[in-house]
Amino acid sequence: MEFFSDIMNYRFLQQALITSVLVGIGSGVIGSFVILRGMSLMGDAISHAVLPGVAISFMLGIDYFIGATLCGIFAALCMGFISRKSPIKSDTSIGIILSSFLALGMILITVVQSSTNLYHILFGNILAVTMHDLILTLIVTLLVIILVALFYKQLLVSSFDETIAQTYGINTQVIHYFLMVLLTLMTVVSLQTVGVILIVAMLITPAATAYLLTDKMSRMIVLAALFGIISSVIGLYFSFTYNLASGATIVVSATVMFCIAFVFSKKNQFIFKKEQ
Repeated sequence: MEFFSDIMNYRFLQQALITSVLVGIGSGVIGSFVILRGMSLMGDAISHAVLPGVAISFMLGIDYFIGATLCGIFAALCMGFISRKSPIKSDTSIGIILSSFLALGMILITVVQSSTNLYHILFGNILAVTMHDLILTLIVTLLVIILVALFYKQLLVSSFDETIAQTYGINTQVIHYFLMVLLTLMTVVSLQTVGVILIVAMLITPAATAYLLTDKMSRMIVLAALFGIISSVIGLYFSFTYNLASGATIVVSATVMFCIAFVFSKKNQFIFKKEQ
């Protein structure tokens, strides 16, 4: 009960709660398409690729959102370029970009370490969320929801069958990079909440939990957003109450819900056997 009374009294906790809820919603929406398209590794790569952009932003004295977003988009373009222009498969190009950008980011962090501590970017610190972070997260989350709603049909068809999407005149390549941009934006605004290391879990786990419980895409998106909200709130509670890393508690909360859904899902037939 102390946690809930503190929410009413402390503004920083209110900001943390609202921001975590927004991140949960946005991650659930984007994550639903990410897992349907088999792009989990791509999400992991982009989450690590934004690290150099964050460090460069601090070095230049600009908002980290700008540097991280540009760096994430550049990484996505690099992965696509390598896959198209060489015999190397996409998973290999993703691995190259992921490791190289992460290494570059760590080097840059070491360079600026004397003046600014950037290690909280790796693991998140939601209790340090500012009003600027909250407003930015709100704008990006609303943007993601609006754009997904506007292009829902194109995203849905291309996620299930690119060949059929092309016959309908949908440019699947444009849709792919469109989703990459949304994924990058959501990744960047989630840095303060769960950090670079754990953001991919927030993007994937709530959506995977929803996938186990329904076969309808629209319902899956709603459930994924709901699970994202629940895991964020529970994670914030444990982070604040027991002084634990916020990113870790949020991800563990999401994982526990996934395990419960995994056991009780009719798709897996552990508890509910399929009728003959």
